[in-house]
Amino acid sequence: MTHPRQFMLLAVVCSSSAFAQNQQALDRYEAHSIKHGETTLNYRLMKPANQKAGQKYPLVVFLHGAGERGSENKRQLLYLPQAMAGDDRRQAFPCFVLAPQCHKGKQWVDVPWSEKKSRPMAKEPNKMMAAALAALDKVLAEQPIDRSRVYLTGLSMGGYGSWEMAIRRPNVFAALAPICGGGDERQAKRIAGLPIWAWHGDKDGAVPVERSRTMITALKQAGGKPMYTEVQGGGH
Repeated sequence: MTHPRQFMLLAVVCSSSAFAQNQQALDRYEAHSIKHGETTLNYRLMKPANQKAGQKYPLVVFLHGAGERGSENKRQLLYLPQAMAGDDRRQAFPCFVLAPQCHKGKQWVDVPWSEKKSRPMAKEPNKMMAAALAALDKVLAEQPIDRSRVYLTGLSMGGYGSWEMAIRRPNVFAALAPICGGGDERQAKRIAGLPIWAWHGDKDGAVPVERSRTMITALKQAGGKPMYTEVQGGGH
């Protein structure tokens, strides 16, 4: 089931300008970690404001970009998580927000960001992606999540990650909003039925805009009806 109001909020917030990290976001996101195989992944989780017993809530999963990598479990709260921690959005859109943090020097997807052409998706996810999926599974199992309203987004390195995570778990997500990323268009049919709104600046010097264009074309050829906003004059 599609939920246009929440999907619209997700895409608009993700395309907005950067927010400076502040104490409010740190206070409202619980710090957690999960060990998956040999990998320990830190993540933050914000719960809905005024959470009511017996009620289930949406979940928004956010995959950050390269600049927010680390081990302090804070930097990944920039952008969407920061925005969602504001009083107005917490009241208007009560939901869980999951923000895992990729290790320094690692990626959600092991592909060069600057290549115009894609590479075939690996058979198995890399350690960072596998750990992020494990964190998602843990939150879904332990929290009162409405399984029909699990949303996924990410930007830059996280844009690549969000395309791949959706492809690997096509039945988990209700909608996808990747920003300035790319994926393996050969796998597009796996998510063709998913509501998708992708964003990219046409002057992006870090991730070629062709990566989003290729995914959108492949989705349409597979019978999907994705939305795509290409920001004229927009950089990375």
